[in-house]
Amino acid sequence: MSTVTRLVDDRSEQASPAPEEKLYQFNESPLLARQSRQESNARSYPRRLPLALKRAGGIHVEDVEGRRFIDCLAGAGTLALGHNHPVVIEAIKQVLADELPLLTLDLTTPVKDQFVQDLFGLLPAALSSEAKIQFCGPTGTDAVEAALKLVRTATGRSTVLSFQGAYHGMSQGALSLMGSLGPKRPLGALLSSGVQFLPYPYDYRCPFGLGGEAGVKANLHYLESLLNDPEAGVQLPAAIILEAVQGEGGVIPADVEWLRGVRRITEKAGVPLIVDEIQSGFGRTGKMFAFEHAAIIPDVVVMSKAIGGSLPMAVVVYRDWLDTWQPGAHAGTFRGNQMAMATGSAVMRYLKEHNVADHAAAMGQRLSEHLRILQRDFPQMGDIRGRGLMLGVELVDPQGEKDALGHPPPFARLAPLVQRECLKRGLILEMGGRHGSVVRFLPPLVITAAQIDEVAQIFSRAFAAAVASL
Repeated sequence: MSTVTRLVDDRSEQASPAPEEKLYQFNESPLLARQSRQESNARSYPRRLPLALKRAGGIHVEDVEGRRFIDCLAGAGTLALGHNHPVVIEAIKQVLADELPLLTLDLTTPVKDQFVQDLFGLLPAALSSEAKIQFCGPTGTDAVEAALKLVRTATGRSTVLSFQGAYHGMSQGALSLMGSLGPKRPLGALLSSGVQFLPYPYDYRCPFGLGGEAGVKANLHYLESLLNDPEAGVQLPAAIILEAVQGEGGVIPADVEWLRGVRRITEKAGVPLIVDEIQSGFGRTGKMFAFEHAAIIPDVVVMSKAIGGSLPMAVVVYRDWLDTWQPGAHAGTFRGNQMAMATGSAVMRYLKEHNVADHAAAMGQRLSEHLRILQRDFPQMGDIRGRGLMLGVELVDPQGEKDALGHPPPFARLAPLVQRECLKRGLILEMGGRHGSVVRFLPPLVITAAQIDEVAQIFSRAFAAAVASL
C-alpha cells in the first residue's frame, strides 16, 4: 500500500473528528464588525471566510486571534511561492535600498527591462521570437480590456466569441465575456452586445450530452460550422477568448485535442486566439502556461496574478502582426510599478531555476490520489479534476435525478458546509463553478508532499463532518 493510500485510507480515524481535535470557533471580532459596517456590500471573501489576518509565511496565515491556517486559496492563485517568500522580500528590500523610482508610467528602467527579458524567457520560442508586450493597469481585468482593444483594432471587427462558464474579470468589457449571469443582470444594456457564447468542453456535464472524444468532436464541429456557415447569424469575430483551464467556472480543464482543434480552426479562419492565463499561468497547472499542455501558440496571452510576485501587475503579450494600435491606445497610471516588476522577476527566475512547474504537477497528482481514495466512501464527490495545483471537486447530490451522462445534479448546499468545516480545522479553501458546487484547491506551488498529506487529512475529516451535518 502506497504512502498516499495509507494516509487517506485509514478512515477509522478520519471519518469523524478525533477526540483531541480542536475546532476553531468564529465569533465576529471588532475588526470584522467594522469591516461589515464600513466596507461595500460588494465585498465577497469575508462573507465566507470571516478572518482578520495578522501575519503570513509560506503556505500558512495567522489571524489576529493567533489561529493558524493552511492557505489553499493563496490570493486566488496569485501567490505561486506562498506568502512572503525570501526571494520576494529580498527583491523588495533591494528596490528600496537602491532608491529606485517606484512609479515610472511606461518609461523604461533596468528593472523593467529585466522583467521583460525574464518573462520572454519563459514563453515558448515560437511566441517570444515575435512577441510584443503591453503593460496594463494593476489587475487582470484591465489586461483583458487591452486585449479586446488590440484585436478589434488589428482586425477591424468587433464581435468576440467567449465560452459558457468563462470568467475574465469584472470591468465592463471583461464582464461582457463572463458566462455567469449573476453579476451581469444589474448592468443590462451597458454590457457589450458584440459577444457570442460557445459551449465549453465540460466533459463531466458535456453540453452535447456526449462526453469524451465524441463530445470534443461535436464541440469543434459546432465551432467550425459557426465560423464557416454564411447563415449562422454570427459575424466573423475579432477574436476568440478562452481559458485553457476554467478557474472560476469550476476548475474545468479543456481537452488538449479540443485546444489544438480550436487553434487550427481559428488560424484557418484568420481569427486571433486570446488565451487567458491570469490564474492558470506561471507553473500552476504543471506547465509554465496552461496552453502548453496542448503545444499550441496563441496570438494573445493575458497575464496577471502570479506574474507580479504577490504585487499588482498585469500584461498582455501578443504576436507582433497585431501591433497596429496607436500610441496611447491603452494607458494607465500604475503600469510602471517598479516594485511589482522586481518581485515578478524574482518569482519568474525562481520558478525556472527550481523547476516549480514540475513540482506542481507532482504535488497535484499526489493530492488527486488522496481525493480519489476519499471519493470511494463519499458519492457526494462527483468529479475530481484539474491540472497541477489547480484542482476542483464537483459536489453532487447522489439522491438527485441523473443527467444524460448518468451524473447526479450539483449539490450547491454541501459546498459551503465543506468550506466551513475545513476552516474550523485550519484549512482555507475556495468554492466556485456552476451553482457554487465545486470546492477548489489553489495552494502555493511550493507546498511540500508532507503538507499535501496534511491538507488531505484535514479535508477528509471536514468532508465527513459536512456530510454528517446534512
